[in-house]
Amino acid sequence: MQHHTFHYKTRDDLQRELEALGVSLPLSDNLQVLREPLQIEGRTLANRLAVQPMEGCDATPDGAPGELTYRRYRRFAQGGAGMIWMEAVAVSQESRANPRQLFLHNDNVDDFARLVEDIKKTGRQANGFEPMVIVQATHSGRYSKPEGTPRPLIAYQNPIFEGDKPLDPSCILPDDALMRLEEQFGQMARLAEQAGFDGIDIKCCHRYLLNEFLSAYRRPGLYGGSFENRTRLLRNSVASAQAEVSSRCFVTCRLNIYDGFPYPYGYGVGTDGSVQPQLEEPIDLVGILHKQMGMNLINMTLGNPYVNPHVNRPYDRGPYEPQEHPLEGVARMFSCIGRVSAPYPDLTVVSSGHSYLRHLSPLAAAGVVESKIASVAGFGREALAYPDFANDILHTGGLDAKKCCVSCGKCSQLMRMNQVAGCAVRDAFYLDLFRKASAKKEEAK
Repeated sequence: MQHHTFHYKTRDDLQRELEALGVSLPLSDNLQVLREPLQIEGRTLANRLAVQPMEGCDATPDGAPGELTYRRYRRFAQGGAGMIWMEAVAVSQESRANPRQLFLHNDNVDDFARLVEDIKKTGRQANGFEPMVIVQATHSGRYSKPEGTPRPLIAYQNPIFEGDKPLDPSCILPDDALMRLEEQFGQMARLAEQAGFDGIDIKCCHRYLLNEFLSAYRRPGLYGGSFENRTRLLRNSVASAQAEVSSRCFVTCRLNIYDGFPYPYGYGVGTDGSVQPQLEEPIDLVGILHKQMGMNLINMTLGNPYVNPHVNRPYDRGPYEPQEHPLEGVARMFSCIGRVSAPYPDLTVVSSGHSYLRHLSPLAAAGVVESKIASVAGFGREALAYPDFANDILHTGGLDAKKCCVSCGKCSQLMRMNQVAGCAVRDAFYLDLFRKASAKKEEAK
C-alpha cells in the first residue's frame, strides 16, 4: 500500500481520515485533565504529562552523565512535564549498548546524584515544582556494544534477527549468568536510591534482554518454556530491586505488552503464526507485577524500534514502507494499552505512541487520560524536538506545529551513525552534527 504521511491540520481532518480507515483514537478537547495532579507512591505528580526515555549516547567513558546529558535534561525539566522517565542506564559494563551509554555504578553514583539534583532544581526554578525522575535500568542484550563493536548476549537464537546466520552459541546467556544479573538489578536499585531518583524502571521492552525472555518459548531450563519460566527473569529482577530500596524509591517497569512478531519469536501473540495481538499473557503478567508484587506504576509500550519500528513509532519516513497506515499503528498502541490496563483500575499507567500526532497529540493525550486508558501520557521523540511541549499544552492550550517532531527518524539515524543523539530538525546543534556525519558517510562509500 502507499505510505501516507501526516498532513492533518485540524481535528476534523484527522477524524475524517480515521473514519475512512475504520479505526478510532481517544480524542478529547478537555485538556484540563492533563493539568490535574496525581498521587503515585506517596508523591504528588504535578500533571499528567511525561517525558519518555530517549537515549542521547552522550555519557562519559565511565558511564557518568556528560555535558550534553545535562543540557538535555535541563531542557526537559524546564519544559514542565510532571514526570521525566530517564533514558536507559546500563546495569553493567557488558550490557552497555554503546561506549557512551549511561552506566550507574559505585564509582559514579555521585555524578548521577548531581544530575538528579540539577533536574529537580531546574524544575523548581522554572515551574515551581520538582518533576518525578525515574531511571531506566537496562541490559541491552542482543544490542550490547560496550566497546563499540557488537557483543550480543541473547536468550535464544531468533531468525527474525539473525536470518540464516545464527549467533555463536556462546552468546546465549546460561541460567547461572541470569541469576547474577538479577542481583545486578538489585545493586543498581540501591545506587538509584542513593543518587536520589524517585523510582527505578526494570526495563522489559523493545527486545532488550528482559523483554526477549518473555518469548523464550523454546529455551530449556528455568528461564524458558512456560509462562512462569519466561517471566522469571523479570519477576526476580523486580524482587531483587524491591529488596534493596526503601519507601523513598519505588520499583516500576517499562513493559512491552506486544512485540509484533509471530510465535515462537514474539510476545503478546497467539500460536497461529499471525501477528494479531493476543493479550492474555500480558494481562496476567501485569496482574502479577501489580497485585502480587505491589508495583503501582507501569509504562506500557509495543514493538521493536530496530526491526518493526512502525509498531511503536509510526513515521513519515523510515527504513521501509509498512503495510499499514501510520494511524492504524497509533490506534493499535492505545487499544492494546487500554485492554491490558482495564482489569486494573487502581494501577497507574503511562501511555506511549503520542508523538506521531504532532500538534494534535494533546487531543489524544487528554483522551487517553479522560477515558482511563492510562493515567499519564508519555512523549518520547516529541520531547527531543520540543522539550517545552508540556508547558505549551498546559498553559497555551496546544502545540505549535512548527516546533513538533516530524517523525523523520533522524534522531535514531544519529545513533546508528555512532553519534550523540538528538533532534536534527528542531535543534541546530544536532542538525549540524547530522549534516557532518551524513557527509562523512557519503565520502566513505
